[in-house]
Amino acid sequence: MPPGFGLYEHLKGSNEKRILIMNKKSVLLIVFVFFAGRDTLFAQQTDKKLKAKLEEVVSGFKGDIGIYVKNLRTGKVVAINADSVFPTASIVKVPILLGIMDKIHRSELHYDSSLVYKDSLLYAGSDILGSFKTDEKIALKKVIMLMLTTSDNTASLWLQSLAGTGTGINEIMDSLGLKYTRVNSRTPGREVNRAQYGWGQTSPSEMAMLFEMIYRNKVISPAACERMLRCLGRNFWDAEALSQIPPYIEVFSKNGAVNASRSEVLLVNAIHNPYIFSIFTKNNKDISWGETNEAWVLTRKISRILWEYFEPKDKWEPGLK
Repeated sequence: MPPGFGLYEHLKGSNEKRILIMNKKSVLLIVFVFFAGRDTLFAQQTDKKLKAKLEEVVSGFKGDIGIYVKNLRTGKVVAINADSVFPTASIVKVPILLGIMDKIHRSELHYDSSLVYKDSLLYAGSDILGSFKTDEKIALKKVIMLMLTTSDNTASLWLQSLAGTGTGINEIMDSLGLKYTRVNSRTPGREVNRAQYGWGQTSPSEMAMLFEMIYRNKVISPAACERMLRCLGRNFWDAEALSQIPPYIEVFSKNGAVNASRSEVLLVNAIHNPYIFSIFTKNNKDISWGETNEAWVLTRKISRILWEYFEPKDKWEPGLK
């Protein structure tokens, strides 16, 4: 198979639609599989009861908010401003992960390979990787872990460069049919977007869709999707939406926060009704950093509502409410 035929080789079923996309670097084969059943990837049947409940909860929020929830068993969704564009903050690290995994799939990078850190890579802050001395070695897989688990910005910007920069990552996002999800920082031609949204941008529905495609083995390869899920299942930052999910439930997640924007996306592999919860905020009046921040309190409240809605027989109670 020629180089570049990396994105999505796993074919199954009879209702396959192949989209061939040309770009400057390679030919990417993108396959979307549409199922006729109730768990169709892009099904948009609204859960009216849940939507009414969430609309009541978010009313009065002092900022802009977008929410997308999907029951992965039934395909029913709740969408509240779900196609509006929001800053990603650190959630941009999910598209970066895809870019790295595509490079690994095409043998341009190797998951177990050793990288050499340089002081020039430092992004000022309290990140772990930034404490390394120049010429120290670190495995690529550990840099990926730092990017996702601790949200290390030095690791993330290094990986963004290795993934083909924002330009290459954005080509992948475009090829997947995601029109809002983009890397802006250090990406020529996206200076205006960066001034408005910061490092990256997305919508609640698109980021949820990206998580679902990974969950259903719809990008790169089943092996790559499995590895991405393992990486996304080790989130150190677990005080908001994650804190309302029982610790014995598998969750894949990423969150992002800057002063006026607090966001989180998680795929909860619940026993009876696995679901996706994507919440994004911007222009928040409350820019405090304590646990009582309005957006974080709301995020915890909604996450708890969703867990009880989808798994009503589970009697676990969270320590932080």
